Amino acid sequence: MSYALARKLPPEERYNMADQIKRSSTSVTNNIAEGYGRFHFADKLRFLFIARGSLDETLNIFITAHVVGYCEKDKVDDARQLVHSIHRGMNGYVNYIRKQRQGADVFGPTAFREDAPVYLVDQETGRLGD
Repeated sequence: MSYALARKLPPEERYNMADQIKRSSTSVTNNIAEGYGRFHFADKLRFLFIARGSLDETLNIFITAHVVGYCEKDKVDDARQLVHSIHRGMNGYVNYIRKQRQGADVFGPTAFREDAPVYLVDQETGRLGD
């Protein structure tokens, strides 16, 4: 649906709206997949929330395309229905992950972070060292 709209946009929108709707719609599934691959439930949730934001961004682009005359209202309505359906599914998955709390027994009940990298700088040259 998103790629079909991108193909129909005028040439002057090729690198603006067309590019943005392709990136935002792809971001939804990419973030769901990345979250799925994480161990700790807080990491999984973080990526799902990012995916949800990308989903809303995609819908907003459909709405904007309609407002400026690039998209018919029925396409926006179809996109809105699909987005709401995906939201319901994602919200169910979020609730499931919260209940599972995978990783909380190992790393604790809150999000964890990797240690910041340590960079060694040669004081004489200012270059990164080994």
